[in-house]
Amino acid sequence: MPKYRNTFPSGAVGALVAWRRRALSRAVHRGRRWIREAGSVTAERPGPYRFRRIGAHTRLAFPQGTVFGEEWIELGEHCIVGEQVTLTAGMMPGHDLGPDPVLQLGNGVVLGRGSHVIATREVTIGDDVFCGPYVYITSDNHSYEDPHQPIGRQWPRSSPVSIGSGSWLGAGAVILPGARLGRNVVVAAGAVVRGEVPDHAVVAGVPAKVVRRWDATEGWTPPLRD
Repeated sequence: MPKYRNTFPSGAVGALVAWRRRALSRAVHRGRRWIREAGSVTAERPGPYRFRRIGAHTRLAFPQGTVFGEEWIELGEHCIVGEQVTLTAGMMPGHDLGPDPVLQLGNGVVLGRGSHVIATREVTIGDDVFCGPYVYITSDNHSYEDPHQPIGRQWPRSSPVSIGSGSWLGAGAVILPGARLGRNVVVAAGAVVRGEVPDHAVVAGVPAKVVRRWDATEGWTPPLRD
């Protein structure tokens, strides 16, 4: 019968190896925290980006996602932009979009990790809008009128997007061109939204439909579960 032995070091040697591993782990995590802090983007430390505006106390976490067209992007105050969030204005870097801002975030906006906001037409996000991770907001979509051309080669259709203040967008929600969300709208996780959504509504599904509304007289319809 083969004999198995403990291959891990023991005694003084084992204690030294364990101490080295703990010290290395602490050093790696300290270095990672330092890199994240140094690489974050604020009004005082914009890094390589030249946004049209970055409000006070707004921070883009490191590492950032794809960012271009900053000259047409305005970020309000007290915004939190998570890691790997994409913010783009225009079809590509260097695309001249005119004198006015194209992508505007209000005050207190939160964009969760891995979210994308893509704008060639006006995309306006109101104050205190909270987005879960991997939310996708775009003013552009592929067109497919010509059945003889690959869809990816056809010029996209664009339409402005607006998201009202106080809204919440769940993880993986998709906001399509032309969507107009009112105030305090809840978008369920994974919903795909197009068209107009009234104030104080909850939408869910693909395509998203209103599943609950609030009225000043009736309250919530259907009623909220306890």
